[in-house]
Amino acid sequence: MSFGQLASIPFAQFSDRFNLERLQSEAGNLRTRFANLKPPQEFFDVRRVSKPANFGEIQQRVTYNVGYFGSNYLAVIGLLSVYSLITNTLLMFVLAFVILGTMGINKLGGEPLNTPFGSFNTSQLYTGLCCVALPLGFWASPISTLMWLIGTSAVTVLGHASLMEKPIELVFEEETV
Repeated sequence: MSFGQLASIPFAQFSDRFNLERLQSEAGNLRTRFANLKPPQEFFDVRRVSKPANFGEIQQRVTYNVGYFGSNYLAVIGLLSVYSLITNTLLMFVLAFVILGTMGINKLGGEPLNTPFGSFNTSQLYTGLCCVALPLGFWASPISTLMWLIGTSAVTVLGHASLMEKPIELVFEEETV
């Protein structure tokens, strides 16, 4: 692929995904999701922690707890994500660089950027952003960070969900039916 072909890629399609109205509607969905957070006393209730008897019980517990504590698990995954970005500062810098660079280019509104070094159109600016961000992105090791995040999230969520018993009221309701 030549530089001319790379410069003609419609980067505006990618930048349109950072639409403010869309992000605000998704933030509203997150607010309703996090309104369902269970209190810490219930989430960390050590009296309900026990070893499951068999794999069938693990499946029942995980199915129930993922539905019941789903918002809490999303909060835990979010906190682990923030922790992984804080501990990988280069990745955090690259993400901020790409987001701020895209927002800056979008602010131009399709007009060329005039500098003392020359005039650069939107496609050239996106190409320059990609040429800087891709090598930095590979150097920041996002795949190992993502694998760490998947592993720790799975161990944390599945560990909690499999060790936490259902509330005693639900156990008695199931037996009487």
